[in-house]
Amino acid sequence: MEAAELRCTAAVEQPLPGGLAPRRRLMRNATVLLGRNELRQPVLRVAGGSGATAAVLSFVLAGDAVRLFTRFAGEGRAAVRVGPDGAQVLLSDCPPDALRRFLRLLRLKVAAGSRDAPRRPRLLERPPPSFSVISPVQERDLLGGPGRRRPGQERGECPAEVPRAERRPPARLSAEQEAVLGAVRSGKSIFFTGSAGEGSRPLSSAPRRKSWPLTCRFSLEGTGKSFLLKRILGSLPPNITYATASTGVAACHIGGTTLHAFAGIGSGKAPLEQCVQLAERPGVRQHWLACQHLIIDEISMVDGKFFDKLEAVARAVRKRDEPFGGIQLIICGDFLQLPPVCKANEETKFCFQAKSWRKCIHINMELTEVRRQTDKTFVSLLSAIRLGRCTEEVTRQLMQTAAHKSERDGILATRLCTHKDDVEITNERRLQQLPGEVHVFEALDSDPMLVKLIDAQCPVGGRVELKLGAQVMLAKNLDVSQGLVNGARGVVVGFESEQKGLPKVRFLCGVTQLIKMEKWVIKGPSGVHLSRQQLPLKLAWAISIHKSQGMSLDCVEISLSRVFESGQAYVALSRARSLAGLRVLDFDPKAVKADPAVLQFYRQLRRHQLLAQDSLHAHSEADEKENWKCN
Repeated sequence: MEAAELRCTAAVEQPLPGGLAPRRRLMRNATVLLGRNELRQPVLRVAGGSGATAAVLSFVLAGDAVRLFTRFAGEGRAAVRVGPDGAQVLLSDCPPDALRRFLRLLRLKVAAGSRDAPRRPRLLERPPPSFSVISPVQERDLLGGPGRRRPGQERGECPAEVPRAERRPPARLSAEQEAVLGAVRSGKSIFFTGSAGEGSRPLSSAPRRKSWPLTCRFSLEGTGKSFLLKRILGSLPPNITYATASTGVAACHIGGTTLHAFAGIGSGKAPLEQCVQLAERPGVRQHWLACQHLIIDEISMVDGKFFDKLEAVARAVRKRDEPFGGIQLIICGDFLQLPPVCKANEETKFCFQAKSWRKCIHINMELTEVRRQTDKTFVSLLSAIRLGRCTEEVTRQLMQTAAHKSERDGILATRLCTHKDDVEITNERRLQQLPGEVHVFEALDSDPMLVKLIDAQCPVGGRVELKLGAQVMLAKNLDVSQGLVNGARGVVVGFESEQKGLPKVRFLCGVTQLIKMEKWVIKGPSGVHLSRQQLPLKLAWAISIHKSQGMSLDCVEISLSRVFESGQAYVALSRARSLAGLRVLDFDPKAVKADPAVLQFYRQLRRHQLLAQDSLHAHSEADEKENWKCN
């Protein structure tokens, strides 16, 4: 029955005669229920308020009269027009996933009710009023025809027919992903990390338990981390949840902002009193006070001293003594990947080395199953590289890749570079060497005054230059089922003859696609939404290792001779989908290194996990003996 109930803010608007402004009733912390009345008709019930202001409003959902406005469902907002008189219920502050499930059930039940209506016998006497929560989705509910937009229908508005996409069951989380989501829902602050292929016992084989252990191990690297983060975001109320990341591009992937932009304290190197003053500025203070759930992605690049400063600022601004001012932290990343960026004379300090880390983080989960790479040999190789181990066998396998010919259909391997300057020089030179006309595509930005901020967070630039034969990669998921995903490699094979002259790209997955403008929405200062409309393409002769984080590349060429920090070689190598699609040039075993402090942290994490497992087994055996005595 979970999908039939929604807890959110509800505003009910009911039209008044004579053209007067509609009567509006606002209910915070409302309960919205989908049920049936005594005639088995679908009913929407809204209950809210307390004491003298308490109210319960019910609306019969009569087939064709019902309209759904779902354009902003991803932000936890929607509207339901409940009758022919124009009355509507406005829903806001909903966990987006719960809202989508509710709207899906509403569509299905109203469509099923409309089909059943002609067969319903007419009653001579009306039964006494009743209300029962509606049943879960049945197979017959999925038989409605696909929704079609009617003439004059607004964009974002749809009749209560079942769209074809909604007749398929939604994608499910794996058992380990459910475990992470369950930990988040429990309200504990959590850090989850992941390796590149070390196996572990799945959660389903562990004994049942009432509380979470300190440490568990499941799967992350290459396992759909972005998908899991989106599900976490979808399960939390958007008005009190803030998604951040250590870099702008990573923040853009999860629809959030950078951690520095959220915090509003600059680099955080100023004295605490000055940082608190910065955080108490109008707009910044509002976010600190409203935030109940703070997501931080790519935690490995966040400096530990900055984390400590944030924790102290949170307590000062929110005037609460709990760790991080009572904010639930949801932190993910891999400390064996790229470390914080520090000046040459500064010592690297990871977040787990921060003084406040232990008191802020209640649960650590190491996730180990791999999906990006399916080749067991490659997974084993990456596991060794991640831990800084470069055996003779690993060296032999990587040196053999220098002879790999991964080019196909005119699509060349992308070179991963350690330095940004190398990337820009390579791409510019290779584009100039191509014959033919340059096609220039300028971005349409929502605020030209904040171009630098948009550049920092958007994965594509404000100006994209292409030629026939240009090597490109997608910067956004367009059609996952066809392989048109972020990082998919292709080559420009033509341009349309119309005024826009959009490019046609042949991808390595075999699809040739006309690439149209796409829109990115990012969060700027004080929560302002900024947008960029641009081609989801970037030149792909070369890309920096930093910019490649989060991507899965079909064909990669790597030069590791200029690797200068721990984890860099691992990040570069793990971008490849397979060993066959990887070519390593001038390999030097010295390039493979892992930070000793991080290795020690993970050893301790695994030790806690083993202790937690032993404790669980002991409790399980004791429970079994107790049950045997009772029976």
